[in-house]
Amino acid sequence: MGDGMEYVALTGISERFISELKQNRLLTIEIRSPHNFFAALHLKAGDLLFLTHTSSDDLTAGSMGIIAKLIRHQVSTHRVMQSSELYYEEREITSLRLQLDPKCIARMRKVLNNTLGEITKVDAEEIPLYNAR
Repeated sequence: MGDGMEYVALTGISERFISELKQNRLLTIEIRSPHNFFAALHLKAGDLLFLTHTSSDDLTAGSMGIIAKLIRHQVSTHRVMQSSELYYEEREITSLRLQLDPKCIARMRKVLNNTLGEITKVDAEEIPLYNAR
């Protein structure tokens, strides 16, 4: 097994998305959860990150995930308006779209930071995959 490396982690990702990534597809994910939003906000194209379906509360050594390379990073804000006879409400919803290129399956070795409002960071090691790419 390889040495561990430090990665920004996105947690609580749907199992369906993770299994699509495992099939070596370039995929775009839309991030709305505050925890993952702040973690991913300052990433740049080319950065590697660790995605896992494990929630941030349950993150421990041994958690499995996928290491993916960030291809595109786009912040978008949508305006949502609702009104009735009694009120008029306008809201903004900001989301982050990340286009990811999966690299390999990985196992977490240790949690480096998992404080609410801060960037979740983990130490993870690659698990070699024999893929015909």
